[in-house]
Amino acid sequence: MSNSSYLFLEPVDVLFLRGNKGYGDPGSYGESYVPPWPSVIAGALRSRILADDGCDLAAFARGDRVHPELGTPAEPGPFRVTAFHLARRFADGRIELLVAPPADLVVAKDEESLVIRAMRPVEVGKVAPKLKSSYPLPLCPVLAQPRPAKPVRGYWLTEEGWRQYLAGKVPDASHLVRSRELWDLEPRVGVGLDPGTRSASEGRLFTAQAVIFRKRDPSSRNGADFDAGFLVGVAGAKPPRQGMLRVGGDGRAMTICDAPEYRLPEPDYGAIAQAGRCRLVLASPGIFPDGWLPTGVEEDAGSFVFDLHGVRGRLVAACVPRAEIISGWDLAQERPKPARRAAPAGSVYWLDELEAREEDLRRLVAEGLWSANWLDAQRRAEGFNRIGLAAWSQ
Repeated sequence: MSNSSYLFLEPVDVLFLRGNKGYGDPGSYGESYVPPWPSVIAGALRSRILADDGCDLAAFARGDRVHPELGTPAEPGPFRVTAFHLARRFADGRIELLVAPPADLVVAKDEESLVIRAMRPVEVGKVAPKLKSSYPLPLCPVLAQPRPAKPVRGYWLTEEGWRQYLAGKVPDASHLVRSRELWDLEPRVGVGLDPGTRSASEGRLFTAQAVIFRKRDPSSRNGADFDAGFLVGVAGAKPPRQGMLRVGGDGRAMTICDAPEYRLPEPDYGAIAQAGRCRLVLASPGIFPDGWLPTGVEEDAGSFVFDLHGVRGRLVAACVPRAEIISGWDLAQERPKPARRAAPAGSVYWLDELEAREEDLRRLVAEGLWSANWLDAQRRAEGFNRIGLAAWSQ
């Protein structure tokens, strides 16, 4: 990941981060998703690069103009989004990564305090031999807790909490940040337009959800001491270092702040290689040929073998939330992108019997879950199938 350039993007005003659910009919409601898919930022960055280079956008859309970094819409160049996360920037310029708790961590309210507990892969057949399920892997992630506790949502791990997770530790509740401390949601009423006259259509009122990110306010006693935004990593191209981006279909503005010294937290790859086991965590939604099974996994005589980019092991457990549908708008073709099922970001896969050198593990993270047999160049450029590796402690 050392070849990536990092930027901090701060919204100027509200954002409308819509997914793939249509809205605009009278009485409809457009929900926003935070964070959005990485393709949203990939599109904004590519548009800015083309504009800065004075490229003929119509010729590029037709494929008549080949950009040295972006290629063409049909055959993308070396440009890739390598990271896209929530983040916040403090008054001293320090940028802190914020990560949604991976699927194997459960944030719960125990009496009046918050607690984070981790799932552990166990061989359920030995513990409960009469329990049957269609789960195909030998170990099943199980949450053991001394007493029932209600899970809660809407929390994010701080960068230090994420470092502890990568090291195989369970972060404590002091490393949690609530969503409402980072942004607010506000309904905004919109008016449908007549496409012929470009005037308001009678009776076509709809509601869209606006996202208002927190901004630092030194004059307020209760104001935030940081600016909330996004951290994005780019490889294979020189991204814009300052100025503005137009994000989403509404073209909402975001300011660009260069972060040349920033580096994503990493685990101890040497220790993982020596231990011969690890957790593979999706840093962005994963689009795989076999649904929830990650690229590189093949079933062999009842065993699920992982073999990709020089890393070989055995998939023994997985914690994958319900699949989401990834789509979007193809601006060059002026039509929706094909809808694809994806494993959500934060899905966790346990790999055992790992055979890999430190450099192989680094290459796996740098390349993501793409292979010669499963490669969607457009989705790879947009930042899908990105991963992180974390130590697997007993």
